[in-house]
Amino acid sequence: MAGETILVVGGAGYIGSHTCLDLANKGFLPVVYDNFSNGHPEFVKWGPVEQGDIRDRARLDEVIARHKPSAILHFAALIEVGESVKDPVAFYENNVVGTLTLLSAAQAAGIKAFVFSSTCATYGLPQSVPLDETHRQVPINPYGQTKYIVEQALADYDRYTGFHSVILRYFNAAGADFEGRVGEWHKPETHAIPLAIDAALGRRAGFKVFGSDYETRDGTCVRDYIHVLDLADAHVRAVQYLLEGGASVALNLGTGTGTTVKELLSAIEDVTKQPFPVEYVDRREGDSTTLVANNDKAKAVLGWVPRYDLSQIIQSAWNWHAKTNHH
Repeated sequence: MAGETILVVGGAGYIGSHTCLDLANKGFLPVVYDNFSNGHPEFVKWGPVEQGDIRDRARLDEVIARHKPSAILHFAALIEVGESVKDPVAFYENNVVGTLTLLSAAQAAGIKAFVFSSTCATYGLPQSVPLDETHRQVPINPYGQTKYIVEQALADYDRYTGFHSVILRYFNAAGADFEGRVGEWHKPETHAIPLAIDAALGRRAGFKVFGSDYETRDGTCVRDYIHVLDLADAHVRAVQYLLEGGASVALNLGTGTGTTVKELLSAIEDVTKQPFPVEYVDRREGDSTTLVANNDKAKAVLGWVPRYDLSQIIQSAWNWHAKTNHH
């Protein structure tokens, strides 16, 4: 399969750009399609780029006809949970309407392999931990709901039209390319590790912990942090799996190890050697107590095993944030 072209929609963003790096390392040609509303032109380093929106069917048809991709990787979503509550219409227009438009273009072109960037937010509040793929899906915000709607559409496309897809439900993506070529760069930033690192670098006043009275080992929320390069590896494996004739499947991507917010902050201080102010405030509405993945299915289907631990995640993130001026 080396040399095959893969269309990476949203490939100028955080996870998309790291996946382009991994695709190129494994002999594929990644073609980035991005509207640059959240992506960065500086992150397009491993193949051609086409500017366009996933809601623009004519532009999608033109780009697919030009590059003739064997598969599509779809990362082009609005992702900020808080924003989804403030402006659900934007999330439905981009994440649902845009994805259905992209799927129509893919089907019209005869593309049979589609990898969808989904989220553990489709599960809603966990009934049991760790979560496996059979856990009920009851999203509690518009972001999770839009991802769940697309998952349902993909299941119907598979069942009734034979369109194959791999759905990848991320837990907490973190870290950066170890050589510092790309990294985490959101505007505004809402993720815990970059916010804490910015506090350690003196770029913000401190770090706020939302809630310290949860039923966990130290009262703070538990999350499963997965290195972005491990996520990228899973996406490339998913492409290979589909191109080799694999059936449609939904898979969790996490390490299976939970880290509390306090443990995370302690680990960041250990790596950076930079203490920073921490403020404990009230719980944030909609936050789950514990989100940890059961990743057995991804291991079985894709042969995928996470390679990087929390200290490596933090070290790679620290290297990236310390040397960049994107703030």
